[in-house]
Amino acid sequence: MEQSFTAWLLPALALIAGVGIGFLLARLLPGTAPTQVQHQLDEMQERFEAYQSEVVSHFNTSASLMQKVAQNYQDIQDHLAEGANRLALDELSRQRLLAALSDSAQPARERISSPASTEPPKDYAPGSSGALSDEEVLKKA
Repeated sequence: MEQSFTAWLLPALALIAGVGIGFLLARLLPGTAPTQVQHQLDEMQERFEAYQSEVVSHFNTSASLMQKVAQNYQDIQDHLAEGANRLALDELSRQRLLAALSDSAQPARERISSPASTEPPKDYAPGSSGALSDEEVLKKA
């Protein structure tokens, strides 16, 4: 029995020693250390957060600039209206200038209407024949 116990004890100790040595080698080899992977993961997380912060900053700056543009446009409209009131010689001219300013402040949007006829366009003007007219082909034949 002692011989069978030794036969099992030596391989078991060798297995435990092999697992221990493998674990130590895995931690010591460069590129496979969990700390390096964790470091790379942390670095990527920091870069992603910096990118998100940059995107938010970009859109905040864009919104601020758009507000400045809108305010400058309003200032120009106010300046032109004030100039029309102050510089127009008579009431009719003043009204025309103010009407033109109010029209330019709100640009008119034209609607595209559907054509009155659904007939396809002809390749010639009415009353004459064109290059694709059936009449000329029939006359030559």
